Amino acid sequence: MKVGILGGGQLARMIALAGYPLGLDFVIIDPSNVAGAIGLANHLHGAYDDKVLLQELAHQTDIVTYEFENVPASIAQFLAHHTQIAPCDQALAIAQDRLIEKKFFNDLNIPTTNFAAVNSLNDLEQASKTIGLPAILKSCRMGYDGKGQVPLQGPEDLASAWNSMRNAPSIIEGFVPHTREISIIAARRPTGETVYYPLSENSHSQGILRVSRCCIDDPKQQEAEQYLSRILEELDYVGVIALELFDVQGQLLANEFAPRVHNSGHWTIEGSETSQFENHLRAILDWPLGSTQSTGYSGMVNFIGGLPPSEHVLAIKNTHQHLYAKQPRPGRKVGHATVRANDHALFESSLEQLIQLAEQHRS
Repeated sequence: MKVGILGGGQLARMIALAGYPLGLDFVIIDPSNVAGAIGLANHLHGAYDDKVLLQELAHQTDIVTYEFENVPASIAQFLAHHTQIAPCDQALAIAQDRLIEKKFFNDLNIPTTNFAAVNSLNDLEQASKTIGLPAILKSCRMGYDGKGQVPLQGPEDLASAWNSMRNAPSIIEGFVPHTREISIIAARRPTGETVYYPLSENSHSQGILRVSRCCIDDPKQQEAEQYLSRILEELDYVGVIALELFDVQGQLLANEFAPRVHNSGHWTIEGSETSQFENHLRAILDWPLGSTQSTGYSGMVNFIGGLPPSEHVLAIKNTHQHLYAKQPRPGRKVGHATVRANDHALFESSLEQLIQLAEQHRS
């Protein structure tokens, strides 16, 4: 059986690595000739909106999925006329626009921070009075890893912030004095069978995820599952999904969801009975889902901009390295490593060593 993937980066790479033991083969579309998944899949080299390539992808595969949410929903709709595709194009369309996404959450009674649409400097000036400052201005579309986001500390920041958006439709969100940032990942089959992973507690710097820790038996697990289940049922969702939340002194506020496998779930490769990547494949193929039971204490550290020497990474006890075949450059995710241990003290010690090592080589 062959699975098509729109995008050939590290997420496609890890999906393929999870799929080969299941007897699956892969075909990717990617405009880059050095994409990380190329060595693991047949590569259709070209643009994501090339309809000839899309038809070829549909012809070569049994089902198509995607590794990032900025694939135009129209492409998913086009592919749906030629083959099976999961997750659905509606999930893509919602996740691609922050304003639509926030309204979607509120329609499902999932609380969020206060927000308002911004389409001009006057809109921003008026909304900042209602929302209050500090706040953050975000482009509605195409922002990720801190891109398309400008913090607003005071009225003096408004004009320059709006100018940086270049008149793109945007959204202002009230600042959230959160206790922590968390995410929850689930996988759902067409039958409705759903499994949830333990919460991840996440640390970011400059908008980029740095560290994720698995939170076994977290007190907010059930509430997070309830919110995510509303999204899954509303969309009749198929595949893996991640919901990012702010924990504000015990109250959960939804930030955004990703209709794909997610960086904060990379620890599941070693830290769960079944990784998010394998369960994504099981879900879209309508195969029985694997257990999400944790196999110990686990966490993940991203390598941003540069790579520590492999021998230094692997010298840390209970550490596993994952490289993406990407050239280092500032702000780019080029790999990650996980720590998994049965002993909590050993886990914390190893994770802290890994964090420090990654920071020494960050650029």
